[in-house]
Amino acid sequence: MKQIESKLLKEKMVLKELQNGLKIFFMPKEGYTKQYAIFATNYGSNDSKFIVPGESEVTKVTDGIAHFLEHKLFEEAEGNIFDKFAELGSNVNAYTNFTSTCYLFSSTDRFYENLELLVKFVQSPYFTDENVEKEKGIIGQEIKMYDDNPNWKVFFNALKAMYHNHPVKIDIAGTIESISKITKEDLYKCYNTFYDPSNMIIFVIGDVDENKVFSIIEKNQKKEEKVEKKIERIYPDEPDTVVQNIIEEQLDVSIPLFNIAFKDTNNGLNGRALLDKDISTKILLDMLFGKSSDLYTSLYEEGLINDTFENEYTGEIDYGYSMLGGESKNPKKVLDKVLEYIENMKNKGLSREDFERIKKKHIGQHLSYYNSVEFVATTFVAYHFKNINIFDYIEALKNIKFETIQDRFKEHFNAKRCILSIISPKTFE
Repeated sequence: MKQIESKLLKEKMVLKELQNGLKIFFMPKEGYTKQYAIFATNYGSNDSKFIVPGESEVTKVTDGIAHFLEHKLFEEAEGNIFDKFAELGSNVNAYTNFTSTCYLFSSTDRFYENLELLVKFVQSPYFTDENVEKEKGIIGQEIKMYDDNPNWKVFFNALKAMYHNHPVKIDIAGTIESISKITKEDLYKCYNTFYDPSNMIIFVIGDVDENKVFSIIEKNQKKEEKVEKKIERIYPDEPDTVVQNIIEEQLDVSIPLFNIAFKDTNNGLNGRALLDKDISTKILLDMLFGKSSDLYTSLYEEGLINDTFENEYTGEIDYGYSMLGGESKNPKKVLDKVLEYIENMKNKGLSREDFERIKKKHIGQHLSYYNSVEFVATTFVAYHFKNINIFDYIEALKNIKFETIQDRFKEHFNAKRCILSIISPKTFE
């Protein structure tokens, strides 16, 4: 067992690694009525090409299989996992993103029963030819629904415009055609490869008994031995260039939606280096495009944006991008203004005063997030799989230098690596 502490946050957690390689993290939250647990695997929609430990051949699976597998794990030979959690008075959920799949619940009562159920069902796949075929229809409907969702499409079209080869450009759920190829054998192969305890973690947070948490998880392990060899994930080479600068589609919207994105080329980082890049980019985005920025005020007063305008940075080990967008009657004019503003700021220089103010704001925000067990749990998992300890965030944020921000600004915000995705209203002939 290992104690991990943050004096700055006045928080602590305990790590216990089991013989089979499963890492369990427990974070006590005295006085909190809500408990939260996540069982997560370092396996997402990007992992469609890999070499299974002990094999030499490359396995290539169809798009959407990680998300399909997540759906199927909730099915048993008899009954439904959702009903069992409902009987225990808790909310269970799951999600698949590009890099991980997470199964989670929140509860205010009967926590240990809920935890045991979570640990058991994630380790108990039940795939048959019949239930796999049935699921194709259900997920097919979900895919159709997302195809008509303007917010989803404006986002994924932006990724398609940025990435030539990287699987991040492919919808997490796949396509109706790609999921039609999934077999129970494919699901078991992906499950046995990526749902090995050595590729997974459990994170528990709440006012519960540490020893009882570890005991329940330990006694409900199906695999005893650790897989020593790592899964080899294969991703295609990705050029620094974008595919196209503007991508536009018509859907049923009253006001055009848009995303402006800058493709990151400083990739291959993990741990503290990736964390520093993450923090510096988020501060930069707030300085340049946040609600207190000159550009935001100018665009808002001109009626080019409204209060849906937001920005975000996504930084993974092998890819990253900054994105800003919302609703606008003239997205192309917004893009022109954004690029012009960036050039002006490169000539004029960033404000140290703005940097200090935004940094202070981010420190305050981050400290307040620790009041939410959901935030801590989901953020912990996302950072853990990038070799980042969540407790390091506040220290890295406090230590970030103005010069780092300046360097990142010059490196990242390049008009040649900028794209505009627009969803415009349908025009009727």
